Amino acid sequence: MNPFQLFASPWWVNLLLILPFILYFSFRQKGISVSKSILVATAAFGIAFGFNESVVVIYLRAAVGLLPGYGGTFADMVSLSSGIYQQSQSLSHLPSILAAIEFFREAATMIMLLTIAFVSAKTIRERIAIFLWTFAFWDLFYYVGLWFTVRWPSSILSQDVLFLIPVPWLSQVWFPLLVSILTIVAIIVVNRKSDLGTYKM
Repeated sequence: MNPFQLFASPWWVNLLLILPFILYFSFRQKGISVSKSILVATAAFGIAFGFNESVVVIYLRAAVGLLPGYGGTFADMVSLSSGIYQQSQSLSHLPSILAAIEFFREAATMIMLLTIAFVSAKTIRERIAIFLWTFAFWDLFYYVGLWFTVRWPSSILSQDVLFLIPVPWLSQVWFPLLVSILTIVAIIVVNRKSDLGTYKM
């Protein structure tokens, strides 16, 4: 098992840990007003999109020969990949053209998440909240999807490449999981809309 690492790299990635607290203290007085139906729908989008993201990563790793067992059964892939799959090492093995495609795919992902926030809410505060809410579910279920398919991460101390824009972000898996969970909790706490029927989808 990897030793616990407190800090992510580069240094400014660590500032994400205070994002849920900034969100909470900035929004707690006036709150936000997002219906439960919008929260459920955008969470569902984030969950599906996160799983889709994990599948794309699996396909990419298989295409460049970093994922053994994918030619057999699902059980073959899990048993042959779980012991050797290392997400953080795969970036250095990607051909430069695929690394560039990954960069633009991540940019497109951010545009999609921003678009969902824009069409789901009317005010800038609610759009920020919905973006972070959807992003958090997307991030959590990206890891769920990877674990389901290749049994990675093997622990929350596994090293990962979180993002490529503008440079690779590196941390252990506990870091994005914690940020995502705290973000979801902060949005639930500051949301003033408790009546599911107030807004209609």
